[in-house]
Amino acid sequence: MTQRQLISSGSPYEAVAGYSRAVKAGGFVFVSGTTSGGIGVDAAAQAREILDRIGKALAEAGATFADTVRTRAYLTSIADFEAVAAVHGEVFSEIRPAFAVVEVGALAGGALVEIELDALIAD
Repeated sequence: MTQRQLISSGSPYEAVAGYSRAVKAGGFVFVSGTTSGGIGVDAAAQAREILDRIGKALAEAGATFADTVRTRAYLTSIADFEAVAAVHGEVFSEIRPAFAVVEVGALAGGALVEIELDALIAD
């Protein structure tokens, strides 16, 4: 059986909803949809905070952004695509993971952006 490492952000919602910020299983790291909590802040600033939070979860799993193979961004307004894509490009310009962007009706806590990520740690 593959060993699992559960990585917590300390959010009270983890226990309520039964999830972890990230799960490392074998060489894979799956980071849950992450928001910034930065209500009232623009989408680019939220994306930067989100990627900072994700970077910390990756580090705890023994991974880095360079191990990323896929990211997904959920936006409450597709008009924020350019701003969020530019922030994504700052982090992933040389890594170039598969990337999807989806407009959604709403996100938890009134966030403008939510990002999730999958990584594969090389043997």
